[in-house]
Amino acid sequence: MRFATRMLVVQVATQVAVVAVCTAVFAGLGVQQLKAEADSSALNIARSVAESPQVRDLVAEYSADPGTPDATTLRDGVLQRYAADVTDRTQGLFVVITDDHGIRLAHPDPDRLGQVVSTSFADALAGREVVTWEVGTLGESARAKVPVYPPDGGAPVGEVSVGFERASVFDDLPALIAGIAVAVLLAVAIGALVALLMRRRLERLTLGVQPEELAALVQTQTAVLESADEGVLALDDAGVVRVCTAAAERLLRVTDAVGRPLADLGLAPAVTAALAGAGASTGLPVGDRVVFIDVRPVRRGSLTLGRVAVLRDRTDVAALSGRLDSVRAMGDALRVQRHENANRLHAAVGLLDADRTDEARAFLADLVDRGSVDWAVPGIELVGDAMLQSFLGAKALASRERGVALRISDDTFLRGTVDDVEDVVAVLGNLVDNAVTATASAPEPREVEVAVLGDGDAVVLTVADTGTGIADVDAVFVARDRADDPAAVHGLGIGLPLSREFARRRGGDVWIVDPGGDGHGAVVAARLPGVLLPAGGTDAAREEGDE
Repeated sequence: MRFATRMLVVQVATQVAVVAVCTAVFAGLGVQQLKAEADSSALNIARSVAESPQVRDLVAEYSADPGTPDATTLRDGVLQRYAADVTDRTQGLFVVITDDHGIRLAHPDPDRLGQVVSTSFADALAGREVVTWEVGTLGESARAKVPVYPPDGGAPVGEVSVGFERASVFDDLPALIAGIAVAVLLAVAIGALVALLMRRRLERLTLGVQPEELAALVQTQTAVLESADEGVLALDDAGVVRVCTAAAERLLRVTDAVGRPLADLGLAPAVTAALAGAGASTGLPVGDRVVFIDVRPVRRGSLTLGRVAVLRDRTDVAALSGRLDSVRAMGDALRVQRHENANRLHAAVGLLDADRTDEARAFLADLVDRGSVDWAVPGIELVGDAMLQSFLGAKALASRERGVALRISDDTFLRGTVDDVEDVVAVLGNLVDNAVTATASAPEPREVEVAVLGDGDAVVLTVADTGTGIADVDAVFVARDRADDPAAVHGLGIGLPLSREFARRRGGDVWIVDPGGDGHGAVVAARLPGVLLPAGGTDAAREEGDE
C-alpha cells in the first residue's frame, strides 16, 4: 500500500474512532438527561399531589383510623379519582397514595387498593423525598416518593409515589440517536474528504514520490552530486535556489545559497543571466576562474519545475589551450627555421657546385655570424634562449602580415635557458598578440617593442605598443566574451586574466606599467619566477644528476 493511501486509511480510522467515542459519550449524556428529566417530572408531580389540601386531609383521616380501609370505599373514593385524573393529565405510569402503614389509598389497579405497597415507604415516613428507579407491581419505572403531612403539621401520615414507565421516559431516545448518527456520518464524511484532499495535495507536492522513495532519493542525490567534480545548482520556477552543491558554491564563491533568490547571491550580471537562461554558455569569469555553465530546464510530465545548471571549472583547460597555442606557434617557427636553413644550405651547395668557393665561404661565414635563420627582428640576438628566439621570430612574421613591426628592446638581456617554456611563451604570446591587435588599427608608426630580462631564476617581460592605449585598466583583467566589447583590444577574451593566473601561480604577476593614451600606446609587464636556468645550468644539472 502506498504511503499516501496508508495515511488516508489511518486518518479515516482515527476519525471514526474519535467520532465513535464522542457518540458514546453524547448518547450516554442524552440517556442521563432523559432519566434526569423523568426523575424531575415525577418529583414535581409527587410534591404537587402531596401538597394538595384535600389529599392531606383524607390521608390524615385514613391514618388516624386504626383499621384497614375498605377497598370498595376506596375504589369510588376522592383520592382514587384524584390520582387517576393526575395520571391521565401527566401521562405517567401511576400515582399511588398510601397512609402511614403503607396501605394503598389510591392506585391505578383498583384490585390492589387496601393492600400494602410492594416497595419501601420508610424514607417517606421519615420525611425524606426519594427519587429512584425501581421495579414494582407495574414494572420498572422512574419514581419519586414524597411524604404527606397532616393539615396541622407534624410527622408524615403517608406518602405519594409518582412513576413514569421506562418506555415513555426514552420516547425521545430514537430521535436523539438519529441526530447523533447524522452528525457522525457528516463528521466522518468531512474527515474523509479532508484526508483525501490532503493525500492529493501531498502527492502533488512530492510529484507522486512516496516518503520512503524520498529518503532513497535524498541519499542518491547527495552521493551523486557531492561526488562529482562539477557543481550543480538547481532553481525552482520562481528563481529560488533549491540545490547548491559544495562544488557549485566554491566555483560561484557564494555561501548559504539554498533558499535564496538567484538575484540575491551577488553574482556578476553575466553569470546571473547565464544561470537564469537555458542552454550552454561560453566560459564566464568568476573571480580568477573560468567557469562553463550549462543550463537545462527540468520537467516532469507537462509540469515545469525549474532549471538545473551544471558548472564546470575550465580554467585549466583554457590554460592548456593557451599553452598549446604557444607550442603550435613555436612549432610553426621551427618549421620556418628548418625550411629557411635548408634553403640557405642549398644556396651554399649551389655556390660550391659552381666553383664559386670564395662566395660560398663568405656566405657560410655570414650564416655563422647571423645564425641559421635570419628572422629580420632587430635585437633578437639579445635573447639568449633559442626557443624564445624562434617564438619571437614567428610572432614577428605574423605581425608583419598585419602591418606591424616587432622589434626587441635594447634593454633586453637574457642569459640562460628557459626551463618551463610553456608558461613563458603563453604569457609572452598573449601580451604580444594584444599589442599587435592594438597597433594594427592605430596610425603610423605601427610598432611593438618587446623586452626580455633575466632576474635570477625569473624572467621579466615588457611589451610596449604604439596603439591608442588602454581606456579601462581594471577591465582588461576581467574575462568576457569577445562579443561584449568588439572595440577592446587589450584584455580581449580571457587571455590577460589567464596570463595573470599563470604568473600568480608561480608567485609572479602581470600588470599595466603605462595605460598609454594621448598619442602613445600602452606598456604591459609580466614577471614569472622559477622559469630560468642560469647559463650552463642545464649541463651542470645533468652532471649533478649523473653523480
